[in-house]
Amino acid sequence: MRAFVFPGQGAQTIGMGKALADAYPAAKAVFEEVDAALGESLSALIWEGDIDTLTLTRNAQPALMATSLAAMKALEAEGITISAADFVAGHSLGEYSALAAAGALSIADTARLLRIRGTAMQEAVPVGVGAMAALLGLGFEDAKAVAEEAAQGQVCQAANDNDPSQVVVSGHKEAVERALEIAKAKGAKRALLLPVSAPFHCALMQPAADVMAQALDGVEIKAPAVPVVANVRAAAVTDPAVIRSLLVEQVTGSVRWRESVLWMAETGVKEAWEIGAGKALSGMIKRISKDIAVNNVGTPDDIAAAKAAL
Repeated sequence: MRAFVFPGQGAQTIGMGKALADAYPAAKAVFEEVDAALGESLSALIWEGDIDTLTLTRNAQPALMATSLAAMKALEAEGITISAADFVAGHSLGEYSALAAAGALSIADTARLLRIRGTAMQEAVPVGVGAMAALLGLGFEDAKAVAEEAAQGQVCQAANDNDPSQVVVSGHKEAVERALEIAKAKGAKRALLLPVSAPFHCALMQPAADVMAQALDGVEIKAPAVPVVANVRAAAVTDPAVIRSLLVEQVTGSVRWRESVLWMAETGVKEAWEIGAGKALSGMIKRISKDIAVNNVGTPDDIAAAKAAL
């Protein structure tokens, strides 16, 4: 069994997807469709812009989705469709890429939703009030206990359960800073603040969840061509109504990536293909399960290798 997985924020680089767009008209068309949906040339920012501007949440989210879908369209041009996968999954915003790849959402709707999501997440908490930190070398239960101890009446939650050695906590800046010290005292190998603009995937994101509930209300969601392993469930879903509610829940809920990969491994997945920019998920999957072989699809050379393998 095989899963196609889609990266989240942090994987963005200037120039991502350009070689695919140059080599495959169908990949170029994805970037053109996203530009049209947003009413601006996001592709110019992705290929020739400034990394700080691209990294702004409102830009990074649709940009990473566009790059993933361009890679998917390049695969399709070589005869590899979504039906080559038994499951799709994505990390945070990558879940939207997975849904678009599986035909549950149109590319244009996905681009608009991610622009709304990125803007809403950015605006939910004033700059400097929230923070996120990576705790390395602590398991999820230990990291969760650290977050609970650090909260002291503020918000501090285990936001991303990435792999057995990395959990990200999110919340009020003072609480997250307390978590760094507590984590080190409890034997974390490293504990460091992350360079993010807002505290994602915690209760402070409720205003953004409310915005997304409204935005998703106006969008058609179809049953995906293959099941989507949802972040907040760590299990496969196919019902459009369930998908809609989970996308709202995902804004404040934990990204259960480690559990999602374990669920796929236990269900029989033997290979994962990371579709889009970077190799962050591939590294995580290798640390989570020795039973899943990992491959990347982000360049024309990767497409050629995938064609030979699939």
